[in-house]
Amino acid sequence: MSIKLVAIDIDGTLLNPQREITPGVEAALKKARAAGVYIVLASGRPLVGVQNQLETLGLLTEEDYAITYNGGLVVNNHTGAVVSEYGLTRDQFLEIDTLARKLNVHLHTEDKEAIYTSNRDISPYTVHESFLVDMQIRFRMPDEIANQVVPTKMMMIDEPEILTEAIQKIPADFYDRYTLVQSTPFFLEVLNKEVSKGLALEKLTEHLGLQQSEVMAIGDQENDLAMIQYAGTGIAMGNGTASAKELADFVVASNAEDGVKEAIDRFVFLEKK
Repeated sequence: MSIKLVAIDIDGTLLNPQREITPGVEAALKKARAAGVYIVLASGRPLVGVQNQLETLGLLTEEDYAITYNGGLVVNNHTGAVVSEYGLTRDQFLEIDTLARKLNVHLHTEDKEAIYTSNRDISPYTVHESFLVDMQIRFRMPDEIANQVVPTKMMMIDEPEILTEAIQKIPADFYDRYTLVQSTPFFLEVLNKEVSKGLALEKLTEHLGLQQSEVMAIGDQENDLAMIQYAGTGIAMGNGTASAKELADFVVASNAEDGVKEAIDRFVFLEKK
């Protein structure tokens, strides 16, 4: 059965190491879209953080959708109509905030407007996230965030060795009540239990009346595993993690070598490598 929807991670997948969409990748995706294939950007970024890529690829019509916040929000790119949305409650924010303090790691919280942190020594990784997704940072005390913000996701952020040690101390029951995904060595994202790129992709597939076998997903990191597993054709990038490559049906070239273009050519247009 032909592929009718391609879900693509952004950082480390769509973008090359210089954080650019190469001409080859852009041309391949526009060719697929012109052929009637849905091209869906699926990112841990908030919606505002994917706008530049959507504009570059021309994915702003009523037939275009995006998966953001690692699946926390699925929207129509033109109308803003919500396909699915899951966030965190006030009590959940307080529980996650308390755990981060106990583990002695930096933490920030995101809603649709900004990034919030209670860390007086603001982490450089919070600044990195702010730059990456084009959202301002707001310093607020925990009770202010709890009472004024509806979190879409929270992120434990720190030096990789500090974060790795902290992850080993997270209580087992946290994994029963939340979705925890490590999107980079310095980001651990904490989301509603109903959230993953895989679950979001499944909801969008059903919304569009497509079959699972008609879906391809391309990614490189741990937060891409669920959608790689869900898709009828799961693709890992050559620069992806070992677990992504092991789970995927196929591995393509790295993001420095137009791996996304290879995937489109081989599996959408069935061109021999």
